[in-house]
Amino acid sequence: MNSDFENLKSRTQKFALGIINLTKQMSGDQVSKVLGNQLLRAGTSVGANYRSACRARSKADFISKITIVEEEVDECVYWLELIELSETLNSKDVAILRKEASELTAIFTASGKTAKESVQKK
Repeated sequence: MNSDFENLKSRTQKFALGIINLTKQMSGDQVSKVLGNQLLRAGTSVGANYRSACRARSKADFISKITIVEEEVDECVYWLELIELSETLNSKDVAILRKEASELTAIFTASGKTAKESVQKK
């Protein structure tokens, strides 16, 4: 496995830990619980699904799995935006994680696009 894959594995794991720590900061009211649970589910699945994509059995399998990663990390952007806009949690960590989620979305979108293009060229 090359260093780019290992770097992204590490980066997605750090992202998940950031999401876990952020949700721990949220209050116990109903809105915080709902938003926190949605964010926690999506944020921790990014790395798990990326690891699964790295073990894909074919190019088509990789494309399918990397699309799931892209969707999950983009979902994180949504939940983080809602947390920020609703002022559910006032923390600089929200903006930091939203920026990282946006960057990861761009990376995984480009990865999926490149993989699709390489399949189409054959």
